[in-house]
Amino acid sequence: MMKRLRPALLALAAGLAFAAPAFAHGDRGRSGDHDDARRAVEMRQALPLTRIMSIAQEAVPGEIIEIELDHDGDQLIYEVKILARNGRVREVEIDARSGAVLKVEDED
Repeated sequence: MMKRLRPALLALAAGLAFAAPAFAHGDRGRSGDHDDARRAVEMRQALPLTRIMSIAQEAVPGEIIEIELDHDGDQLIYEVKILARNGRVREVEIDARSGAVLKVEDED
């Protein structure tokens, strides 16, 4: 069953990079997120999602189930939730610009 879910989860994760990052500006809400994320990648303020996914899976092998792009002050951070091979959901925080893994923790 996981083999059938994998393409769907990867497609969902890929879509999240530009369709639903978690930062918003002003009153635009999610309608402006797509443009904000694309602009961040184009301006080299954030790495492309394919690179972030690779970094996250190196830190925690498993299936990516959610990706968000957040502001932490002036820093952009990707938050990647992964269903680890042991069945636990773990969150990997990655500096969007450098790709440095900032934190790995279990979700509650």
